[in-house]
Amino acid sequence: MTSVAGRYYEDIVIGDLRESGPHTVTREELLEFATRYDPQYFHADPVAARDSIFGEVVASGIHTAALWRALDHEISGDILWICGVAWEEVRWPQPVRAGDALRARAETLSKRQSRSDANRGIVEIRYSLLNQRDEIVFTCRSVNLIEVRESARGSAGDGAPILSEAI
Repeated sequence: MTSVAGRYYEDIVIGDLRESGPHTVTREELLEFATRYDPQYFHADPVAARDSIFGEVVASGIHTAALWRALDHEISGDILWICGVAWEEVRWPQPVRAGDALRARAETLSKRQSRSDANRGIVEIRYSLLNQRDEIVFTCRSVNLIEVRESARGSAGDGAPILSEAI
């Protein structure tokens, strides 16, 4: 485990709600991502996208998740992550359009010590990405392993399993 300064499992508070600053999405950004990673016509072709249910180019869901992840570093980048283990209840209820000003939100839902490794805590977080109208454009519930402060470690196991057995 690392000894870098940051928030350990013990520092995470259930109910804590944090929000990033905004990022305004450009049409060029949407097209660049879509052309490279998700070239469906309503993501990558402005002319053809006019005939889609969106009426214009919109962000790919994967691009939307990547935008959330970049903004989330503002509010969660100091957590001493070990790794994420699951995304559950992943939704894209509204499309992201050029000009949208997005901000990330993280709400800590629950936490518990790992049963298999005293070096790890399990924290569930509800992540959301909102636009300038406070509409949710991406949301998921994430299960994460976070480092336990050395002085708080017990003897929950030998530390071997990292994923499913750790939660």
